Amino acid sequence: VQLQASGGGLVQAGGSLRLPCAASGRTFSTYTMGWFRQAPGKQREIVAGISWDSTLKYYHASVKSRATISRDNANNTLDLQLNSLKPEDTAVYYCAASRNSGYVRGQFEFGYWGQGTQVTVSS
Repeated sequence: VQLQASGGGLVQAGGSLRLPCAASGRTFSTYTMGWFRQAPGKQREIVAGISWDSTLKYYHASVKSRATISRDNANNTLDLQLNSLKPEDTAVYYCAASRNSGYVRGQFEFGYWGQGTQVTVSS
């Protein structure tokens, strides 16, 4: 599966952003999907994850009340909606796919990655 993330940009604190990820390939619906982010000088961390059938969703504690992850298997798309953005949300955001099932959170469990999209939140 090939992934392409987009939707990043500069937004003021308190604003919202939707990050879409387009996937190619006929097997998208079989993958667990996730959104990760990496801020300068920090390790990459998972922001949110979603199972192949959308029945399981995971959110990092720092975004749990502000983020919504969703997918459309018919159209091979993954979305991350981020609200009430904070300067600490500033990072490069990546969408990723994993062949593992269940609560998949570790970056090394994801074998397919998009190119990343920059999100900058100004205070």
